[in-house]
Amino acid sequence: MTPLVVKLGGSTAGRIEMEQWIAVLASGTMPLVIVPGGGPFADQVRVSQKEMHFSDAAAHEMAILAMEQFGLVIAERHPRLQPARSLQDIETIVAEGGIPVWFPSQMTHNEDIAPSWDITSDSLAAWLCGQIGSRHLLLCKQVDPESLPKGLQALVDKGVVDAMLPELLGEETSLYIAGPPSLRSQLAELPMTRIPGRRVDIREAAGGGVSR
Repeated sequence: MTPLVVKLGGSTAGRIEMEQWIAVLASGTMPLVIVPGGGPFADQVRVSQKEMHFSDAAAHEMAILAMEQFGLVIAERHPRLQPARSLQDIETIVAEGGIPVWFPSQMTHNEDIAPSWDITSDSLAAWLCGQIGSRHLLLCKQVDPESLPKGLQALVDKGVVDAMLPELLGEETSLYIAGPPSLRSQLAELPMTRIPGRRVDIREAAGGGVSR
């Protein structure tokens, strides 16, 4: 069974939801990999780019390192959570019953990933799904999944997910989005034995419906 890939959004950083999601994920009975968002660390890269006028290529590298900074915060919260910098790290940690927290700079270095703010941890999580053969991607964000527009492209247009996610998300990978309401429900059902949140039917990405 390939691991579920879970992107823990940087929007949860410093909020009670961050601690709660970590508790939920650490309780999971299924294999999973956590992809950290950039959060306030990536926000600082945006601010610094405006002030210092460095290139998008440099900003892209810094934003990936920002994910690793948030990853350090996540990984120290529970003994099951361990930094993973390679496919071998991921495989070993999962085999030992741990939960890898993905530090992406090593694996994404020299890969054909456009250096742009259109690429965020959403798309990098989808890219990781392709690398490890995962069939399920969960995005944990500060949104109410039930109030979201229908269709993946509509989520892009609203800024819920980044612009490159439809391109990097494989057709064989199921996409789920969860938020605080999903989290509250899951906290009442520990341990986590299923994927929380709402499933997006990516086959209707151009404007179709969203399925449960």
